[in-house]
Amino acid sequence: MKKTGLLIQLTVCLIVYSGTSLADDDDHGWRGHGYGHHHGHHREHYYPQPQIYYYPQPQVYYQPPPVVYQQPPVVYYPQQYQRQSYQDPRSTQGLAGGVIGSVFGYQMGNGDPIAAGLGAAAGSYIGNGMGGGW
Repeated sequence: MKKTGLLIQLTVCLIVYSGTSLADDDDHGWRGHGYGHHHGHHREHYYPQPQIYYYPQPQVYYQPPPVVYQQPPVVYYPQQYQRQSYQDPRSTQGLAGGVIGSVFGYQMGNGDPIAAGLGAAAGSYIGNGMGGGW
């Protein structure tokens, strides 16, 4: 009920103010083409506006300063012999075990990506252990 009252008030306001929104004095609108009232000259309040011509600005190109790059000196240090204490535990057996474990985890988990990841980790662990990596 309140919406209907608001809609009626809004409609009344639009009807009242729509007439004043078209009340202009220049006779150039939709009424000023031979159908309404014409008093005196048609363009009695017309002031000619001066024409302003804009020309493009001249393009100025500056030569960039030369850039001189100096390469730092290369200093070679003798490499000290160190015994490799870290052995990479990865192997091709671990890669194959990860792939097979991923497939089994995906199938057993009914498409669950977490189960596929756990299966891949377990397959990789077993595959690396079988390859002698760990």
